[in-house]
Amino acid sequence: MIRRLAALTLALFAALPLLAAPKRPITEKDIFRFHWIADPQLSPDGGQAAYVVTEVDEKGDRYTTSLWSVETRAGATPRRITNGPRDTMPRWSPDGRSLAFLRSAEPKDGKPAPAQIHLLSLSGGEPHAVTSLDTGVESIVWSPSGRTIAFTTSTTPDSGKKDDEKKKDERKSDVRVINQAVYRANGAGYADPKEHTHIWLIDVAEEAKPKQLTTGDFDENEPSWSPDGARLFFTSTRVAEAYYDENDAEDLYALPLAAGDSKMAGGEPVKLADATGGINRISVSPDGKWIAFVASNEKAVRSYDQPDLFVVSTAGGELRNLTASFDYDALGAVGGDQRSPRGGRQQRAVWSPDSKTLFFTAAQEGKVNLQRLDVGGGRIEPWTSGKQEIVNFAMTNGRTLALVSSPTRISDLFLVGNDGALTQLTDVNKKLWDELTLTEPEEIWYPSFDGKRVQAWVQRPPDFDATKKYPLILNIHGGPHAAYGFTFDHEFQWMAAKGYIVLYPNPRGSTSYGQEFGNIIQYRYPGDDYKDLMAGVDALIARGWADPGKLGITGGSGGGVLTNYAITQTDRFLAAVSQRSIADWSAWWYTGDFTLFQPTWFRKAPWQDPQDYVARSAITNVEKIHTPLMLIEGEADYRTPPAAGGEALFRALKYLHRPVVMVRFPGESHELSRSGKPWHRVERLEHIVGWFDRWVMGVPKPEYEAGLRK
Repeated sequence: MIRRLAALTLALFAALPLLAAPKRPITEKDIFRFHWIADPQLSPDGGQAAYVVTEVDEKGDRYTTSLWSVETRAGATPRRITNGPRDTMPRWSPDGRSLAFLRSAEPKDGKPAPAQIHLLSLSGGEPHAVTSLDTGVESIVWSPSGRTIAFTTSTTPDSGKKDDEKKKDERKSDVRVINQAVYRANGAGYADPKEHTHIWLIDVAEEAKPKQLTTGDFDENEPSWSPDGARLFFTSTRVAEAYYDENDAEDLYALPLAAGDSKMAGGEPVKLADATGGINRISVSPDGKWIAFVASNEKAVRSYDQPDLFVVSTAGGELRNLTASFDYDALGAVGGDQRSPRGGRQQRAVWSPDSKTLFFTAAQEGKVNLQRLDVGGGRIEPWTSGKQEIVNFAMTNGRTLALVSSPTRISDLFLVGNDGALTQLTDVNKKLWDELTLTEPEEIWYPSFDGKRVQAWVQRPPDFDATKKYPLILNIHGGPHAAYGFTFDHEFQWMAAKGYIVLYPNPRGSTSYGQEFGNIIQYRYPGDDYKDLMAGVDALIARGWADPGKLGITGGSGGGVLTNYAITQTDRFLAAVSQRSIADWSAWWYTGDFTLFQPTWFRKAPWQDPQDYVARSAITNVEKIHTPLMLIEGEADYRTPPAAGGEALFRALKYLHRPVVMVRFPGESHELSRSGKPWHRVERLEHIVGWFDRWVMGVPKPEYEAGLRK
């Protein structure tokens, strides 16, 4: 009897629904469990999607990438199709029977191995390499016949020679002889003046030796086939030291092929079009008559040029601006800290099969959605309309696949219906998301000092109580020509989970609000954008959400510039964290990785108009800074070199006996917050909030005070 009762009791308990585990706030270390999707590609029949999944190897402090696929139907189960750990750029063969992709071998001596083209048969078997180039492959594109792949690779005068033919030096010098104003790039490092990106072909049907198509002292990018395989289109800046020219960016070229897509070039490249601001993200129409691309073709020299969508005939001729009356950013984006740190590719416009319609994404007031454009008539109509960011999309055979991010979703794949409805295909972070309490931010609009309306978002603590006042962190985006929006940001969610309200506005100068709003800060940055930010802080105080006695301020890059400027103008903030900033505009003019030889941000060079640089530099007013300041610097940051930013402020404030700390990240570039080493990204977040905890909340932080004179 007792046994029967015990069995019955167990059965009753088994029949009860399982109680869900209580959810918890997000932490800084949850990034180790994030999964990111990138570069989705549809099979030619539209029935399958291939894509990159990036994960964190916590022990190795690195990111790994592998290729996955999923059927384009609701309820399909995604499956992993390569082992990684460095597989990217999946590209379907025209017959849909195989995938070409890039794979890097395990690093040797800590250096990344060059990526090579691999082929994976969808009928089974292991992928195999078809190239073995010293410099590796940067991008790939199948020919229309499926016999040939065009690819780009960095080429030197010794490329293609056998080892015994290459110049043998007893010692290879590490000394650099620099004679050009642009000699290094953030993330990429120092340039080799003898090395250029050129276009090559490989016959994958015969797996023959690759053939180099282009040569010379210039780079070629974005190779794209004509539908008949008779030409390759590409972009290039075929002028030495282009930074001396107003049009210092890439033009559009065509390269004829002698006898089909597997043959060598039949002639010299022919320029088809040029545009002020450069041509990029080219897309050839299926009928072979047109090329669509992004450019800005205005003659005015501006700080911000709104990107427009153009077309030009494949025979060359006049450019036609299809979005001239569309005052938003064609193929624009909004900023967050959770783009895939590896494997991402820029989105291009996509043609309809009849070459009459172009589909593209546009950034509009913090949202990024799909648009339809009638090429003949110029009419643009929205296709999707959610509070989201469509990061990337692909279209084939009547199917449309979108990679979608939102404030509570990093990125997942969705099918897009003709009516704009979304059908979810992946849920890559479901296991982690089921554990977390993630909340949507509050969207607000408020008037600034001159009546301009400013859009902002407020991320509130998960247990927010409208009857209480909370400490506030004002978080300023970089750029300055960029924008926050409806996309995922780990930093904001975590700060809110730690008990802060986070205000992240789009002040004047931000993108996605039209040409005039974006360019209004030219020659007066920082300035009125600071007033927009203070108006946002005042708006939250007026709502009763923010405690006016517990305010913090932070920002990176251009946001660091505004953080530095703000604390020279006001003492209302109890703490500031300036990240990857500029404190001395003159010093930055001389040391940044790109030039300001054109009068975009400043009208003249520093020695020609020194007062303009002095007036706009935080270091000029350093004695006005009383706010405790943390400075975060990447030691390999060539975009905003530390010497022109945090280092200058740190030394000056130490001289003045003001509370200041500098936190330096070895090996990190300007992309620290977005694609830095996983542990560095965690430590960056811990230091930012740790500084606010110390000065805003009064939490002891002895690590910031060790060794100081009492």
